[in-house]
Amino acid sequence: MNRRVAFAAMAICAGIIGGSTRAADTPETWKDPSQTPEARAHDLVSRMTLDEKASQILANTPAIPRLGIPAYSHRNECLHGVANGVATVFPQAIGMAATFDQALIKIEADAIATEGRAKHNDYVAKHNGDTGEHNGVNFYSPNINIFRDPRWGRGQETYGEDPYLTSQMGLAFIEGLRGDDAEHPKAIGCAKHFAVHSGPERERHHFNATPSEADLYNTYLPAFEALVREGKVGSVMGAYSAIDGTPCCANPWLLTDLLRKQWGFDGVVFSDGGAIGDIWAEHKFVPGPIEACAAAIKAGCDVSSGGMGQKPDLNAGPGHNNNGIKGGWAFVVAPDAVKKRLLDEAAVTQACEREITMRMKLGLFNPADKDPYAKIGTDQIDSDEHRALALKVAQESIVLLKNDGLVPIAKEKYKKIAVIGPNADAAAMQNGNYAGRASRTTTILQGIKDAAGKDVEVAYEQGSRRTSRKDGSDPEPPETAQKAIALAKSSDLIIFVSGIDAGLEKEEASLRDDIFEGFQRGDRTSIELPRVQETLIHALADTGKPLILVNCSGSAMAMPWENEHVPAIVQAWYPGEEGGRAVAQMLFGEINPAGRLPVTFYASTKDLPPFEDYSMANRTYRYFGGKPLYAFGYGLSYTKFEYADAKIDHDSISADETVKVTFTVKNTGERDGEEVSQVYFHQPKSSPSQAKLALCAFSRVKIAKGESSEVAVSIPAQRFRTWDTKQKKYVVVAGEYELMIGGSSDHATLRTKVTVK
Repeated sequence: MNRRVAFAAMAICAGIIGGSTRAADTPETWKDPSQTPEARAHDLVSRMTLDEKASQILANTPAIPRLGIPAYSHRNECLHGVANGVATVFPQAIGMAATFDQALIKIEADAIATEGRAKHNDYVAKHNGDTGEHNGVNFYSPNINIFRDPRWGRGQETYGEDPYLTSQMGLAFIEGLRGDDAEHPKAIGCAKHFAVHSGPERERHHFNATPSEADLYNTYLPAFEALVREGKVGSVMGAYSAIDGTPCCANPWLLTDLLRKQWGFDGVVFSDGGAIGDIWAEHKFVPGPIEACAAAIKAGCDVSSGGMGQKPDLNAGPGHNNNGIKGGWAFVVAPDAVKKRLLDEAAVTQACEREITMRMKLGLFNPADKDPYAKIGTDQIDSDEHRALALKVAQESIVLLKNDGLVPIAKEKYKKIAVIGPNADAAAMQNGNYAGRASRTTTILQGIKDAAGKDVEVAYEQGSRRTSRKDGSDPEPPETAQKAIALAKSSDLIIFVSGIDAGLEKEEASLRDDIFEGFQRGDRTSIELPRVQETLIHALADTGKPLILVNCSGSAMAMPWENEHVPAIVQAWYPGEEGGRAVAQMLFGEINPAGRLPVTFYASTKDLPPFEDYSMANRTYRYFGGKPLYAFGYGLSYTKFEYADAKIDHDSISADETVKVTFTVKNTGERDGEEVSQVYFHQPKSSPSQAKLALCAFSRVKIAKGESSEVAVSIPAQRFRTWDTKQKKYVVVAGEYELMIGGSSDHATLRTKVTVK
C-alpha cells in the first residue's frame, strides 16, 4: 500500500473525508496551554470537517470524540444570579442599577461567576467532561438595551434609561464576571441585544425599528460601544428585530462594519434564540433557512443560539415549526449553504475559530492543573457570604419616593401592624425573570415580622390579586378586600405591598397569557397600578390609619393619587432572596435608604409617546418635556445633604482632555447616610437632537451625620459628544458647557461651567 492510499485509509477510518482537515500526525498545538487561545483554536478547527465545524457554531455543541472535544452548551444566563437550579438570587438588574454603585455590582458579578464555575465543575465531573445546558461559563448577560419606555416587559432586565449609567453598570458586571485575571477569565459575559431592541415583545420576531441616525448613535449604541471598547466584552448577542429593514442578525453593517471594524470587537457574536429562523420565516428577508444561515454568517454572526442541532426538513415552508425551525439550530445547514455556493467554507471556519477561541480563553481544553478555577466547589453556591451580598445589594437598591415622617417606623408607637397586598408574601415575585432558585427566600412579610420584634403584632391579609382578567371572568370575592379592610381598621399602621411580577411583565408571552388587564404578551398597556389594587388602597386610606406603600415592579409605576394621599412610598423592585429583610430594615430604620431611580416615573400612561415609535422625542429624562412624578436619579434619605463649593481644575479643555470636578457634600441631618452625587451636563447652544440634560458622572459616598465629604469626579470631554449627521461621526461641539450637580436630575442645583475649545 503506497503512502497516499494509506493516508486515505486513515482518513476514512478517522471520519475526516469531506472537509479540509490537518493531517493527524502534525503537532497538536491546540493541546498546549502555553500557546495563545487564537493559535490553539486555529489548529483545532483546522482538523475538523465542514460538518464538524458547523456543529460547533450552535448554542449546544455536540462532542467530537475523534478529536477529544467534549460537548458544550453556551446557553446560560446570569442576569442577577446563575439562572439554573439553586443559586443566589440577587435583586433584578433594574434594582442593581438603582444602587448607582459600580463597585458593588462588580463584586456581585464576581460572586455569580464563582457560582457558575461551581455548577460547571460539578456538572462536567458527573458527565465525562461534557457541559450541558445552563452549566457553561459564558453567559447571555447583561442586557444593556435602553429602557426607553416603561411598558416594555423586559425593561426589568436592563440598567435603566440612561446610556451612561447603563454603560457603567454593564462594565462593572462584565468585569466582575471576568475576574482580575484577564488571561484566565472566570466567566465571559455577553452584551445584548445588539442593537436598539426594547419592545414591543409581541412583535419582536418581525419588528423593524427605525430610529433616527442621531437617536441611534446618541442613545441606543453608546453602551454597546463602551462594553466593547472599554470592557473588552467577550461576546455580543444580536437582536430578533430589524433595523431599517435589515434583521440585526443578518446585518453586515451592524455586526461587521460597526462592531468589528470600527469598535475593534474580537469575540463571539451570538444570535438571539430563534433569530436565524426569523430572518426568513418572520422578516421575509430571504426565501428560506439555508439562505438565512448564509446571510447571518456572512454578516458576522458566529453562533446560532438555541436548539440541539437537529437538521430541519428543508421542504417545510413558513408556518411549520419543523422541529424547531426557528429555534436556533439553523447553522446546522451551513454545509448546505456552502454546497449551494451561498457561503464560503472560510466563513464557517472563521465563525468556528471564534467560538473555539472563547472556550480556549475559558480554559475548557486545559488540564485541571492549569485551571485556576478547578477547585471551586458547590459549597460556594448560595453561600452565607453570597446571601449577605444579596442583602447588601437589596439594601442599596431600595428607593424612598415619599416620606411625610412616617418612616422609619417607631416600634413604640405602633403595636399592631397590618401587612396587606399581593406582593407581601410572594417569594417568587422577588426573583424577577431569568433567575435561579434561592435555597430560601425572606419575603417582605417575613422580613417585617422579624424586624418588628416580639412586642409588635404583625397580621397579614392579601387583600387583592395583582390584576384581573380583561373579560371579568375572575371577580375578586368581596370578602377578600373586606378582610383586609377589617384588619386595617383594627391595626395601628398599614403596610400595603403593591405592584406586579415577572409573570405579568416579562419576555414574550404566549397568546394564552394575553388575558390580563393592563398587559399584552408580556408588555404593559398601562403603567398605572392595576385597578384592583388602587381600589383597595383608596379604601385603606379611608380608614384614617397611617399607610405605607411598598411597590414591587421591574418598571416605573404611575402613582399620582398615592403620591398625594399616602404618607410614605417605597420602590423595592424585584429585590431577590434577601429583599424582604432589606425592605423591613429600611422601614424600621436599621438602614438609611440611598437608592436612586434609574428610570423616570411618569404621572400617567398619557405622558408616553406610542410604544412602537423608537424616536427619543419626549422619552426619558433626557428628552421628556413634561413634569415627571419622580425624576430620574431621584431618591430620598432619612437625613439631608447640602452641596457647595463646586470647582473645576481647568476652565477650558480640548475635546481629548478631561476636567476634574470637585464639590463638597455635607450631611446636615441627624443620621449617618449615603448620598448618590450626580453630575449632569447641558450645552445651552445644543441642537434639538441633543439631550436637554445628560448624566456624565456619579459617585455614591458614605457621610456621617454632621460631617462633610469632598467628592471628586473626572469627566472626559468625550462624554459631551454628540452625533453629527453631516460629518457621520461623533463630535464634541466647541463652546461652554454647564455642569449641574446634585442628588437627582431635577435637583442638580449646584452649577459650574467648563469650556471646550
